[in-house]
Amino acid sequence: MSGPIQIRSDETFTLNVGPQHPATHGVLRVKMQMDGEYIVKAETVLGYIHRMHELMGENRTYPQVLPNLSRLDYLGALGYTHGHVLAVERAAGIEVPERAEYIRAITVELNRVASHLFWFGAFVMDLGGFTPLMYAIQDREHILDMLEAVTGSRLTYCYYRFGGLYNDVDDDFIAAARAFLPRMRKSLKKYDALVTGNIIFRKRLEDIGPISAEMCRKYGATGPVARGAGIDFDVRKNEPYSVYPEFDFDVPVYHECDSLARYKVRMDEMEQSLRIIEQGLDKLPDGPIMPKKKPKLIKPPKGDYYQAVETARGSFGIRIVSDGTKNAYRFKLRSPTYSNMSLFDEACEGMMIMDALAMMGSLDLVIPEIDR
Repeated sequence: MSGPIQIRSDETFTLNVGPQHPATHGVLRVKMQMDGEYIVKAETVLGYIHRMHELMGENRTYPQVLPNLSRLDYLGALGYTHGHVLAVERAAGIEVPERAEYIRAITVELNRVASHLFWFGAFVMDLGGFTPLMYAIQDREHILDMLEAVTGSRLTYCYYRFGGLYNDVDDDFIAAARAFLPRMRKSLKKYDALVTGNIIFRKRLEDIGPISAEMCRKYGATGPVARGAGIDFDVRKNEPYSVYPEFDFDVPVYHECDSLARYKVRMDEMEQSLRIIEQGLDKLPDGPIMPKKKPKLIKPPKGDYYQAVETARGSFGIRIVSDGTKNAYRFKLRSPTYSNMSLFDEACEGMMIMDALAMMGSLDLVIPEIDR
């Protein structure tokens, strides 16, 4: 439990977690002032791998920036590229065939499940359980096999194009996706019995790392972090885009505000993604995957454009200010993990360090997405 503690100033010391540390899942440094096992104050230090993606978005043409977006969150890359193409399509007035949008939704949700699976395995491993990681990676490999068949890549995808897709899905992909659905649902039941119901696991997370709805609003936290605090907000539902209005799915919300609530949100989200994939496969229309007419050179009219999408880690926003040329005048990315990580310093004060690291794992951090 967090809360105020009595500080013995003569016995405090400074502890650096990172910048290279297994618990940080990337190049992240947290400077902690400690009183024994308790955290008196924490300071998150970012910027170790800053790569200037936003500046590159301003000195490259719109198509040249396409590969950059998948380098932000390498575990859920398709959601970020989806946001990029939607933003440019809105700005340039490019129509997207219905089949292409359905395939985008199917592949994004597959990628969301793959991202949650990797987080699940790594999170439990942080808490001392190694076996679930092996099961999670095994299920994730089936998704990567499917996505590789249509995108040509297993991690950093550049599959979407302005107006559609790089190539169409075939019958083998559809058959593999349909076969994956019952397998994954069976695995979710296995994970529930193996991990969620484990008393040791629950004791490590219940009432640990409380993050209130007020704190989420204060720092702009979104995604499973906010939904684990009782905030019913999902961009796919609240600000619908693409073909998501055509799908029937629920938004998992828990009000306990602890690390276990954030865990349960992601586990439930995988089932909802499977529902979306199943409906997408059932409703997948025939037709082209690229429009008949598309400008050869992308030059959106002058204006200020913004598009938000729901990624595996929360609301990702992309703002494009166009001056009518082939390059964006301003290119700004709203990183969900940056906002989610920002609340850590305040939330962990008064916690034991082992509980703080468990809470950090429940935030599902991907550091290159913060240091963009």
